[in-house]
Amino acid sequence: MAKHRTYSIEFKRQVAQEYLAGETLHGLAKRHDICRNLIRVWVQKYEIGEFDADAAAADLVQQYEARIAALERLVGKQALELEFLKGAPKSAPRPRSAPISVIVGPLASPSPKDAG
Repeated sequence: MAKHRTYSIEFKRQVAQEYLAGETLHGLAKRHDICRNLIRVWVQKYEIGEFDADAAAADLVQQYEARIAALERLVGKQALELEFLKGAPKSAPRPRSAPISVIVGPLASPSPKDAG
């Protein structure tokens, strides 16, 4: 079974403009290897302005895709920063002279009662 070919809006617009400029259906169909009836459909759509709406929609989709890509990069960067910050306290070197204690503060001095 043959696959259907898809054509860009720019290509369809170009073929329609060539036809309206005086090119024959037969010549266009042969040069671009497309059906003459398809060219008629494209010309009809071009004349009623359908390609303009499609072009605007395609531009909007491109803008959205660019924005999504930028946001995905930002999320990835923030995820890396979070992972780095989560791992920072664990991997930070402790000073050797510091006591390891849950209670933070100066060490208690020995009382004279315990000295004896």
